[in-house]
Amino acid sequence: MPELRVDREGFRLDGEPFRIISGGLHYFRVHPGQWRDRLRKARLLGLNTVDTYVPWNLHQPTRDRFVMDGGLDLPAFLELAAEEGLHVLLRPGPYICAEWEGGGLPSWLLAEPDIRMRTGDPRYLAAVDAFFGHLLPRMVPFLATRGGPVIAVQVENEYGAYGADGADPSHLGHLVDALRHHGVDVPLFTCDQPGDLARGSVPGILSTVNFGSRAAEGLAALRAHQPEGPLMCTEFWNGWFDRWGGLHVVRDAATAAAELDTLLTAGASVNLYMFHGGTNFGFTNGANDKHTYRPTVTSYDYDAPLDEAGDPTPKYAAFREVIARHAPVPDEPVPAPSKKLNLLGVPLPSSAPLLTSRSGASSGGPVRAERPLTMEELGQDFGFVLYQTPLAKAGPVLLHTESVRDRAQVFLDGRPVGVLERESHERALAFTVPEGGATLSLLVENQGRVNYGQGIHDRKGLTGPVTLDGAEPAVWIHHRLPLDDLGGLLFAPTTEPAVGPAFHRGTFDVEEPADTYLDLTGWTKGNAWINGFALGRYWSRGPQKRLYVPGPVLRAGSNEIVVLELHATARPVVDLRDTPDLGPLEE
Repeated sequence: MPELRVDREGFRLDGEPFRIISGGLHYFRVHPGQWRDRLRKARLLGLNTVDTYVPWNLHQPTRDRFVMDGGLDLPAFLELAAEEGLHVLLRPGPYICAEWEGGGLPSWLLAEPDIRMRTGDPRYLAAVDAFFGHLLPRMVPFLATRGGPVIAVQVENEYGAYGADGADPSHLGHLVDALRHHGVDVPLFTCDQPGDLARGSVPGILSTVNFGSRAAEGLAALRAHQPEGPLMCTEFWNGWFDRWGGLHVVRDAATAAAELDTLLTAGASVNLYMFHGGTNFGFTNGANDKHTYRPTVTSYDYDAPLDEAGDPTPKYAAFREVIARHAPVPDEPVPAPSKKLNLLGVPLPSSAPLLTSRSGASSGGPVRAERPLTMEELGQDFGFVLYQTPLAKAGPVLLHTESVRDRAQVFLDGRPVGVLERESHERALAFTVPEGGATLSLLVENQGRVNYGQGIHDRKGLTGPVTLDGAEPAVWIHHRLPLDDLGGLLFAPTTEPAVGPAFHRGTFDVEEPADTYLDLTGWTKGNAWINGFALGRYWSRGPQKRLYVPGPVLRAGSNEIVVLELHATARPVVDLRDTPDLGPLEE
């Protein structure tokens, strides 16, 4: 593949002037069986490049384990991009933001009580160096200087915004040195919003800018900061993400296309954020916390040119028309939407109560401690922790928690007595202990680690003292429930409505697998799996009402569906619909 060079006038590819016209496509948010389809549609839009982050937390789930296969087979994704004739912008972090759990930083870093991430803290940099030691040697063969598709690599991600909070920018130099040490000899670049360019830049490294509107102003800010060299918008925000309890955010296609035209007319390079958003499968969504915690929904549709199922939207057509004014666009028809499956009334006739079936979904045995331990102290990243302590004295009790991260369902002998939500700033709950005493249980859910700002130091579970009438219990028993393996659950026919959280199971047959959307109308809150594939979270709070099911997850014949309902459903039946429903619009 040709090599990219940066000179005073702009980019050059094998000595010829070159403009990057790229689109964001995160391999880890797309089923690997659909990578080739999405890449082909990127080329047909007129893109010559795709961009992807690398999620450290998935590739290195524990300090001693590195994963790069299946849906994390980045080399396979890069090979497919090259086969499609696309260049790649690689953004390995270590921090990526991306509305992704913890901004991509692995949860095990937070087992260190006072670690300072995204700084020169030696513990943080040692972990980064180990990650780069695993990742980068596998990436070097895919650099353009070795004949591969990767033409440039990003250093960190929007560090200027973090630096504004008093962070330590010296570690950016450390990252540059680490990239070069491991043989990354293609151009490096940083990206920041216009007001953060000075804080997020590194001397000698190309600066780029991020914005979604006022393109002329954004490019002018970049030129004022960097008087010569290429103009590039690394994140042209053509849509936005949704949060639970909000509205589905969309951006007018004509308005976005006009801004893109302004950007390209100025001679700038661009990366659409996003070209195709995909899905926060499983427990991978992030969250924001600007004085109030706001978790991101499962869908990362992003109102992008390709929707969550990979179908072209009106924005795809509008952008293709704009790009054609400035660069060659393949003379091929825009692909039609994929076939969708519609199957109504799928019963889930068997169940397994979570509190009494926890051993079938737990990781390791119970952990006993004198205080509540955080998820990170327990060596857990995603899912739930069940905290239990005995209560001997009967009568009214006031439960007070210093901090619930992020949502605690409270039970006495398995019977619900209330919920404490971080988002609602709830910390206290009163209840009555029956004669003879009871077991107090708090089922605490990690709803997504904060992915932006100093809030990334977001430990989960019960993260401070818990008192009962002002006194701390003498002992806590912890049950780890990451829910990464449901194979140990023992389902039985449902004979009466479950009291408290329960798994519900059913099967359905299909003749030909196809994309579909799981409709959980009538259910309250929880998670869903099909054939063991974790689709993500659902919540009646909305706005998202249906979960995307990639066609490759299904198989011809019998398929299994499992739904964890944390509260209750009046009717344990689900539908598979042929259209999405991301909720009412915020325009």
